[in-house]
Amino acid sequence: METTSKFKKYLVLGVLFLLPISIYVFFGTGVDNFGRLPVLVKNVNEVSAFKDINGDAVQLNERITVLGFFGTDALESKAYTYNLAHKIYSKYQGFEDFQFLILLPESARNKAKILTANLETITNTKNWKFAFGAEEEIDTVFKSLNSGYSLDSNSATPYVFIIDKEMNLRGRNDDEKAKDGMVYGYNSADVADINNRMTEDVKVVFAEYRLALKRNNKYKREI
Repeated sequence: METTSKFKKYLVLGVLFLLPISIYVFFGTGVDNFGRLPVLVKNVNEVSAFKDINGDAVQLNERITVLGFFGTDALESKAYTYNLAHKIYSKYQGFEDFQFLILLPESARNKAKILTANLETITNTKNWKFAFGAEEEIDTVFKSLNSGYSLDSNSATPYVFIIDKEMNLRGRNDDEKAKDGMVYGYNSADVADINNRMTEDVKVVFAEYRLALKRNNKYKREI
């Protein structure tokens, strides 16, 4: 009886000791396996052929980017711009490595200045960039997304795209409401799409990089 009692005692202690560890491991691996936004297209074209409104170079590499194409009639995208600024940009504009990058033809420069002035009345535009280049260059960058969407005759689309620091297009490959489950971009003309899909997906990408940064810092401290 005494032996059986001791066995039960050690069994209970063992369970109490191992259970918290098991739960920690389960949820820790869950973050790695399920807390990532799928890479849909690798190696999106760099935007080195474009300059911003001040004439400075722009880039995708080492930036978390929301990439857009608002075309020659950029003022027609005013509603899209406000939707994105309120729902996405304002939440993350303080992060140094985050940017909104809207590619436009040279002919849209004055309209972009008007949009910038309008945006400055509601937010800090430091990380919101309009960049200009030839329509052929815009088309080249857009085609590298392999999104299945198309630009209209003005080099515009309401869809915007999440590009990670490694210049990969991020999105969804299992969305029940999307064709074939694939979500390559987010319709900035549709507030519901921004609120429901895009807000969540941008949040996931930032969570990934925060987790990676914590791990790198911990690794450096241990060294």
